[in-house]
Order: sequence, then C-alpha cells, then structure tokens
Amino acid sequence: MTIGERIKRLREEHNMSQTELAEKLNTSKQNLYKYENGIITNIPSDKIKMIAQIYDVSPSYIMGWDSEPSNISDIIIDDIYKIPVFESVSAGFGSFASSEIIDYLPMVIKNPAEVPDTLAIVVSGDSMYPKIEDGDIVVVRKQDYVDSGSIAVVIKDNEDGLVKKIEFGKDYLELISINPMYPPQRFEREEMNRIRVVGLVKKIVKSL
Repeated sequence: MTIGERIKRLREEHNMSQTELAEKLNTSKQNLYKYENGIITNIPSDKIKMIAQIYDVSPSYIMGWDSEPSNISDIIIDDIYKIPVFESVSAGFGSFASSEIIDYLPMVIKNPAEVPDTLAIVVSGDSMYPKIEDGDIVVVRKQDYVDSGSIAVVIKDNEDGLVKKIEFGKDYLELISINPMYPPQRFEREEMNRIRVVGLVKKIVKSL
C-alpha cells in the first residue's frame, strides 16, 4: 500500500471528505487528490505529521514503516523524502543499463540540498559480503570524489558499475572487496583513468 493509499483509507475510515481534510491541512483539494493518487510522491513532512495527528496514528504508519496504526502521535519524523531506487549501479548512474526507477525509498535527509543528489541502488553479488549482501540497498550521494578508505560507487571503463572500498596511493588506486574471496583490483598511473568515482555510500539497508 502506498502512502497516498494509507491517507485515503484513514480519511474514509473517519468519514471525512477530501474537502474537510484539505482544509485541516491548509492545502487545496487538488493537492490532496494528488497525494492520495500518487501524483505527488514527495509529500511535505509537515503534512505527514498533521495527518498523523488528525487520525491519531504515527507518521511511521503513514510512511509504511509500521504495518499497523498505533496511538503514538507524539512521534515526529521530520525531513522525509522519497528517493529513487535503481536496479543496478549502472542504471542509477546512466552508464550502460536502463535508468528506469524500480521503487522509492523513504529517507530522513536533514539537508534538503542533498536530496537531488541522493539515490538508492540494489546491490547484486557477494563481493562486499558480509557488510553488504546480495539484494541489500545502498543509499548513495552523487559526488566525483571520496576519501581513501571509503565505500564508493565507481564506474570502470565507462561500463561496469561497482560498489567497492577504494584506497588511494601516490600513483595508484585499489578497489577492494570485503569478501576475501575477491582479490583487490589495482590500477597504477595512467590506468587510474579507467576508474571514475560517481558516488559515496552513505547507508546500507539490509534485505530481509
């Protein structure tokens, strides 16, 4: 069930019209219609909190984090944004695969300026096991540099999209897998140009 569907169900369960709820939210009936029907997906966090207070449920329930409504209306979740989820590194960064978005992930992002450059990617393979497992989602901030020792998203040879720990030396860089079954990939001098940093892994969302 989407956020909009939860809002609509709560409204109908309380026998409230769109006009009545829109007035309580200090928004237009047209905006509420767009919320409920998924036309507007990044619903402002203040509206989420107001809806939760009106219907005495937690904001987490409206966002889909709780399976059942609860009377915890004093729980406040600020700065909630829905970031796009891509099926692969290359899809997310437009390398060679399709850039189709497969889902959206609710995230708390304190700095709104970071939202346009934040995305999520479904990881495949076990090279970063056990820290990152097959099917996990990594939340990434787009940037063309990272500090040595960071887990980064890189594009190799303008084709392969990879999630690796990256180490920088004086005249080399290494892409390191956490799984010891995969040896480090070392690129020296001119070979370093084969690797392009495109993002920094900020968070790992484990699959169930």
